[in-house]
Amino acid sequence: MPRSQPFDKCGSQLDAFIDLLNDLILETGVKPDSIFRKQSLDLPGYFRPAKKWDILVVDEGNLIAAIELKSQVGPSFGNNFNNRTEEAIGSAKDLWTAYREGAFKESPKPWLGYFMLLEHATASTTPVKVTESHFPVFNEFKLSSYMDRYEIFCRKLVRERLYDAACFVTSEKAAGEKGQYNEPSKENSFSRFASSLIGSLAAYQNIRL
Repeated sequence: MPRSQPFDKCGSQLDAFIDLLNDLILETGVKPDSIFRKQSLDLPGYFRPAKKWDILVVDEGNLIAAIELKSQVGPSFGNNFNNRTEEAIGSAKDLWTAYREGAFKESPKPWLGYFMLLEHATASTTPVKVTESHFPVFNEFKLSSYMDRYEIFCRKLVRERLYDAACFVTSEKAAGEKGQYNEPSKENSFSRFASSLIGSLAAYQNIRL
């Protein structure tokens, strides 16, 4: 997948990835009016009334895909990491429980994706001390940086089947302004994320035929 999509260091750094995902979705034959990315992004929840996602694909009353895109720029990597992980886990649990309870009517199982862009900086790549007041933490978190922890987190989101795919990319501020980014793990690469999404949408199109 291309690594030259421009994004800045603030809230709009994800815009290029959203544009790219939008184009990929269209290539599968999904109608433009079935893609929602700026408005009508709320879905009913089970533990709360509703949540807004970043990209939705809703076709003929069927929820086909929902994608959450997040970014984190320093300096508060610690607090933000905890907030991001709790939010992502809770959102997935909320959506799947709502799906089980029939919130999306007769929709087939939707595709759920999580995308994280992290600033590559000294504070995000330096190992962080863990607190073990009563019990030891899992070994993979010991001497891990926040970059390591995000990679572990995204991998586990998929392996625990909370999300169908997760993408984790990083970029330095200066490089990000030029559209350059890195993929710390092949398991969480953009190409794998996009292939999973495209495959799910293609399967849905075959069902419709």
